[in-house]
Amino acid sequence: MRNWNHFKGQRFVHKSNNSSHDNDMKIFLVSACLLGLKTRYDGRTVPCPACSRALAGAVCIPVCPEQLGGLPTPRTAADLTGGDGYDVLAGRAKVVTMDGLDVSENFIQGARQVLEIARQQDIARVFLKAGSPSCGLAPHIGVTAALLQAEGYSILEMG
Repeated sequence: MRNWNHFKGQRFVHKSNNSSHDNDMKIFLVSACLLGLKTRYDGRTVPCPACSRALAGAVCIPVCPEQLGGLPTPRTAADLTGGDGYDVLAGRAKVVTMDGLDVSENFIQGARQVLEIARQQDIARVFLKAGSPSCGLAPHIGVTAALLQAEGYSILEMG
């Protein structure tokens, strides 16, 4: 398991022209793709304007569970099969690429890494990418979303 202690105490500020005093000094964990970082499975950058507005002036820690789990960008699209993120964590379901490769362990490892980062910070809320087999909440909760939710983190799905 990787040591994330080098993140302790560091702050990554999402800068925006719009400032919201409600977000001052709050720390949010955010799917990196929502901030326009090149982490999407297809390698495209697609920032989420609604997310940027919601996080204006806030301290954000961008995370990509798939990359933290060892998967490259770009990568073959994957989906949950046989259940949801809770089932993957319990070994009752899988995350499989469109090519048929089981990447469940990568998704679980990435979720654990995100949880470790969250534990080392005073996270106010988590903003995750909608529809992702890692981060989505609906129609089936993703692997990272399930792990964070089980640990009591407040999650908002965006994008």
